[in-house]
Amino acid sequence: MKTEERSDSSRPAEEPAAPAGRAGHRPDLVAAGVGALLVAVACGVGWAWQRSNGELQAQWPPLLASWNPHVGPGTPAALTVAAAVVAYGPALADRLPWRRLLLTAWATALAWIFSLALIEGWYRGIARRLTTKHEYLRVIDRFDDIPAALRGFTDHIVVGPPGNWPAHVAGHPPGATLTFVWLDRIGLGGGAWAGVFCIVLGASGVAAVLIAVRALAGERLARRAAPFLALAPFAVWTGTSADGYFAGVAAWSIALLAVAATRRSLLAACASGLLFGWTCYLSYGLPLIALPLAAVLLITRTTRPVLPFLTAALTVPLAFTLTGFAWWEAYPLLVERYYQGAGGVRPYAYWVWGNLAAATLAVGLATVAALRRTLTATPSAALGALHPRRPAPTAEAALTLLVLAALLALLAADLSGMSKAETERIWQPFYFWLLPATALLPVRGRRGWLGAQAGVALLVNHLVWTGW
Repeated sequence: MKTEERSDSSRPAEEPAAPAGRAGHRPDLVAAGVGALLVAVACGVGWAWQRSNGELQAQWPPLLASWNPHVGPGTPAALTVAAAVVAYGPALADRLPWRRLLLTAWATALAWIFSLALIEGWYRGIARRLTTKHEYLRVIDRFDDIPAALRGFTDHIVVGPPGNWPAHVAGHPPGATLTFVWLDRIGLGGGAWAGVFCIVLGASGVAAVLIAVRALAGERLARRAAPFLALAPFAVWTGTSADGYFAGVAAWSIALLAVAATRRSLLAACASGLLFGWTCYLSYGLPLIALPLAAVLLITRTTRPVLPFLTAALTVPLAFTLTGFAWWEAYPLLVERYYQGAGGVRPYAYWVWGNLAAATLAVGLATVAALRRTLTATPSAALGALHPRRPAPTAEAALTLLVLAALLALLAADLSGMSKAETERIWQPFYFWLLPATALLPVRGRRGWLGAQAGVALLVNHLVWTGW
């Protein structure tokens, strides 16, 4: 398939050769080593801290997990998928026609997520996950009258009044719960359908990220990132958690804005805005996705999509508010509920950096090495983007800005203190946009880095019981 010509001057120019290998491998290995050391320290300190007083509220910090070495039905499939991507992924990513690459990456991500989830078996790994006492499916019968449930939603957030919501229902705006109510209404009720829905939507985020990277930074870098996205370590938590679904929705919002900004598509701008509005009603932390969205506009140097984007985005809060749910009234109650539970016990002094160790396991050591390259390139990329008379950012600079925006969103969530633990699951919408940094790694070492990524996911999934 012939690569589409770039006629829009707002798009970054392609670069003829890979700049990623010029600095050599040693600094990348050092960065990966620092990431591994952070994880080791977080495990050691966390284990001692939890053993001394139990206030970390996690059995195997920095992950919410318990030690449980095991194998399962999904083990052979997971090993096969990992081996296939390591052996053939880079070559296929380089030569497949673009649309076929998108479908292949999505299908590979699906196979990877399902195989990892099935290490625990179908029931424990997929069908049961969203039916436990903290989850959304426990309250389906309380939404028989949806408008009435929304009008009274905030009355049940704080622990105390009769009938307070389970932890995850109380901890999210009602868009998350409504998704599973609607699935139930159309005959796809129960944990199995809910789990499959989250996995399929979560895996689709791989295609969304590739579309966005191609629009903003060119097809060459998108192709390089494809195997790493398909073999993401955080797939351990995409199957099965609702946060995988949230990540997919947020990813498509960013991808569609990138398409709108580079192709002048009114429809894409409206769809992006609508999805962003919905994203904000899936999780209270996801308005931070505005940072990568803003990066899209900064990279493309256009404000054309802003008006249709905002118009569409505002329809979601308008609909919820008219129905009786006010986001701004619910959020302070969520904060109160958060500190009534584990959030009020878990020490900020550990989790503010322990979260980053969990994030390291979720994105993998290859991403940590690539983020070193991103941070090294940040000053020149930022100065170039902010200078109105400079030419459009290069492909590498555009990718740097996009990844940096996601990193800033993640750090803001971390510093807020509202994400103490469980960030390996909660931060999936941000992780998706860190992995494209792997396109900056040297071409020659891609298989080794992919092997390291797969190794992290396989070890985590086989050594601990994650509970998600």
